[in-house]
Amino acid sequence: MPAKIELSQLPNKPLWFEQDSPRERLDGATHADVAIVGAGYTGLWTAYYLLKSDPSLRVVLLEKHQVGFGASGRNGGWASAIFPISLPRVAEMYSHDAALSLQAAMNDTVDEIGRVLTLEGVDADYSKQGFLSLARSDPQMARARAAVEASARFGLPNQWQVLDGAQAGAKAGAQGVLGGLYTEHCALIHPGKLVRGLARLVEQMGAKIYEHSAVTELVPGSVRTEQGSVTTQFTVRATEAFTSQQPGHSRFVIPLYSLVLATEPLPRDLLAKLNLDHRMAFNDMRHLRVYGQVTAEGRLVFGGRGAPYHWGSRMSEDADLVDNIHAKIHETLVEFFPDLTDTRITHRWGGALGVSRDWCPTVSIDRKNRLAWAGNYVGDGVATSNLAGRILRNLILEQDEDINALPLVNHCSPSWEREPLRWLGINSGLAAASLSDIEERITHRPSRTAMLLEKLTGAH
Repeated sequence: MPAKIELSQLPNKPLWFEQDSPRERLDGATHADVAIVGAGYTGLWTAYYLLKSDPSLRVVLLEKHQVGFGASGRNGGWASAIFPISLPRVAEMYSHDAALSLQAAMNDTVDEIGRVLTLEGVDADYSKQGFLSLARSDPQMARARAAVEASARFGLPNQWQVLDGAQAGAKAGAQGVLGGLYTEHCALIHPGKLVRGLARLVEQMGAKIYEHSAVTELVPGSVRTEQGSVTTQFTVRATEAFTSQQPGHSRFVIPLYSLVLATEPLPRDLLAKLNLDHRMAFNDMRHLRVYGQVTAEGRLVFGGRGAPYHWGSRMSEDADLVDNIHAKIHETLVEFFPDLTDTRITHRWGGALGVSRDWCPTVSIDRKNRLAWAGNYVGDGVATSNLAGRILRNLILEQDEDINALPLVNHCSPSWEREPLRWLGINSGLAAASLSDIEERITHRPSRTAMLLEKLTGAH
């Protein structure tokens, strides 16, 4: 058996990455009916649904790096019906009916991804077995029960189910399981296979993808890169966290980093012993989010938040690797499953996710300037980007559909504060989430710090 590798020696290499056939750079001038900036999930789903509705459209995608370079190729593989802000908060902002419609659309979106992948023959290791949030302390168990009760009062009695210790432990044999919270509305996917499969699919449908073609100017009717330009009837900005790097958008969205580890393929008998011989997403109900899944080849992928926000929304490759946070994620993995203490970690990586000031995603259109955009998914974008792609198709082609009235459509979030308030506030919030978990371990009572943080953010 190979020697265990120290985490700090591992390079920044997402498990999902494979070298695809390189695509050409945009050199010179071309034209399009729709130009899409960004070849991740949002851009690719938008291209797919546009071409499905009108195969005659000329769709061009411009990607600064390569297909799936950003969050689409770095996430934890959950296609879940989770929305970043709570339904009561959505109801406050819009209406109770709007919140119910949003959850129904999110639930359907998990299935829609599976339907499309089956229809189009795209193998992305899609498996819908649900999502289990383990309760491993009394405060966590109280939150599980409260979540089910609140969901039922809101009008969604079947969205979540409380499990007792035996039921939850049978689904994921982590240490100290007291119970859990389960929903069927979550699927697992292989992020790399999904983004590459979508790219090849839209190319077969007639779209043109240019890689290594960073956009330098975006004005109505025209998109310029360092070496070329696209004259277009409509432009879609699908740049998620990277929107923060564009002139005039530094306070529109901020990049927060999520960090991930992957183990070597685990023996099937060990997976069975740990009750992980399935494709169900899982985590526990701590405040500083972690997430896990077992891949089709038997690797445990385990990630979490906690990486610091960088002054001025700075993004760099250095931010993808944070030794002490990766180490804490590994400690948590072993805390869940002590039998994996000596299991070799083969991959570690990180990636930025986009967060708006009120934690609410958006799908928006400015018809006067022939510009549309979507994003700010707060780490829940694998499924939401599919919903966004369908809505963008409808808005651009002026197709009427119920999803066009969902609360995220044309949602306008307030701007983030200027520095240093932004840096202080965000990093204080991350510290508060971590402190909340420590507080609950010591007091065995729900964290007062977490209650305050939830009131400030409106998030789950």
